[in-house]
Amino acid sequence: MESVVVHTPLGFAEITGDENGLVSITVSDMERPLDIIPEVLEDAVHQLKEYFEGIRKTFDLTLNPQGTDFQKRVWEALLTIPFGKTVSYLELSKRLGDVKAIRAVAAANGKNPLWIVVPCHRVIGSNGDLVGYAGGLHRKKWLLEHESPSKQQTLF
Repeated sequence: MESVVVHTPLGFAEITGDENGLVSITVSDMERPLDIIPEVLEDAVHQLKEYFEGIRKTFDLTLNPQGTDFQKRVWEALLTIPFGKTVSYLELSKRLGDVKAIRAVAAANGKNPLWIVVPCHRVIGSNGDLVGYAGGLHRKKWLLEHESPSKQQTLF
């Protein structure tokens, strides 16, 4: 298993994976030394950089997250939420075929190991509130604003 730490606008992201795909992407405020990028992770680093530069809206990476079958179903459903769009936990539960599973869906969403690439930040409360994000609500807000199709334009 290889890993690399890269600096992003939201903190230091640690990317972990191997030839079978990405296993995790996590972020923290803790300053860490930047690493030499292992060849197997070069594409992931490049695509994340493009995302933050506003060039990339979708990722084309092999993913290999570890979790239960249910968690993997939820994470697959997250991949269907388009860039710049949000869905509620209730809507995500409906898409998975069980409206009563809303708490289990929320819990699986919170266990998503692939920050940004599997866009759990695009899931919000039924009333439109930003709720629950393992990386912190300030990061969720930043990501949703970054993906917003109606960014505030400067007048001058």
